[in-house]
Amino acid sequence: MSHITIYTDGSARGNPGRGGYGVIMMFAGVAKELSAGYRLTTNNRMELLAVITALKALKKHELPVHIYSDSQYVVKAIEEGWLHNWIKTGFKGGKKNRDLWEEYYRLSKMVKVKMIWVKGHATNPFNNRCDELATAAADGGHLLVDEGYEKENPFQ
Repeated sequence: MSHITIYTDGSARGNPGRGGYGVIMMFAGVAKELSAGYRLTTNNRMELLAVITALKALKKHELPVHIYSDSQYVVKAIEEGWLHNWIKTGFKGGKKNRDLWEEYYRLSKMVKVKMIWVKGHATNPFNNRCDELATAAADGGHLLVDEGYEKENPFQ
């Protein structure tokens, strides 16, 4: 059975600071790139938002999805069951990025997701391209508001 291949990356200039994400979605020889920048956010939020954006952009939910990320935070939270435990305990202990994790969790129910870690800033051309997209978005104009972050951190 075939699958959809997705590469994602997030970036923040300062942490917190301006941020962005980059996504490459590939299926049946066709590739699509997505990116956006935010005026104030964190690297982990952008890493996770890249995955969420990719899942939202899916047109086929019946195919498995393999998502490659250089974020151990995102990959381990999903593949090692951290997220399941956070949801079970209501994010007890002040786990960060609850808004995004809950959105990911809802979206992940519609498709079979396999997260695969890749070494960042190495020899993988798709990961490197996602990094270019993410940093260009963070450095660009027309920055969006990461409402979840700014609501939780109003005095940044």
